[in-house]
Amino acid sequence: MRTPMRATLFAMICVLGMFLLLGCQGENENGAAKEFQEIMPGLSYVDSVVGTGTEVGPNDFVVVHYTGWVYTDGVKADKPFDSSVTRGEPISFPLGRSFVIPGWEKGVPGMKVGGKRTLLIDPAMAYGEQGRPPVIPPSATLIFDVEVVDVPRVEIETLATGEGPEAEIGDQLKVHYTGWLWVDGKKGDQFDSSRTRGNPFQFPLGQGRVIPGWDIALEGMQVGEQARLIIPPELGYGPQGSPPKIPGGATLCFEVELVEIVGK
Repeated sequence: MRTPMRATLFAMICVLGMFLLLGCQGENENGAAKEFQEIMPGLSYVDSVVGTGTEVGPNDFVVVHYTGWVYTDGVKADKPFDSSVTRGEPISFPLGRSFVIPGWEKGVPGMKVGGKRTLLIDPAMAYGEQGRPPVIPPSATLIFDVEVVDVPRVEIETLATGEGPEAEIGDQLKVHYTGWLWVDGKKGDQFDSSRTRGNPFQFPLGQGRVIPGWDIALEGMQVGEQARLIIPPELGYGPQGSPPKIPGGATLCFEVELVEIVGK
């Protein structure tokens, strides 16, 4: 079986860095026009719906729907250049890791689950002078409609404290782990274990070489620390799973020990 630690952070992220919006003005829930507000030079927003769920932080993993248009001389293009809504599947990505354009990194935090926001993004905070031909021309201003669908998080329980150095993005980690399906609040079938093989698993943290829940949860762990991670499907293998042992939409339980940070 393909070990869960070898999943690329997402096939989903290959299209990331892009896209979402309605027009140069948004409307509130009563249909009245609302003016854009500047977040910083080159980035403005208007909320059409203020969400009531979890608020997005600057380093959260988020699930969003979006539609994006090129915006020229104050006019939105007739057709969007991309839309998760059209595909019928939201995209997922971590903030604070440069997986998306700066306009998204700075424009999505502060939204809440259920919220809908229009982002107006200058070229410098989008794809710059080079653009993304043939879909996005050079020096293009973009406008996006963004809806926050979910802000999934990993439940972390410390089983034993460590005394070594802390894991940071880019570090080469060696870990021992055992993974189970998590069903009705308890462990189900075990699907993989490095301990059975007798060798710790090595990977670079924060580079998309493991499932998102690992990249998120292991940052800040100390050498010698052991933790139990309960990982929702959005941060694991998603709706597709990893057959035959991990079904689609599975919540996972891992018990992980950080054995070594190579070079530290």
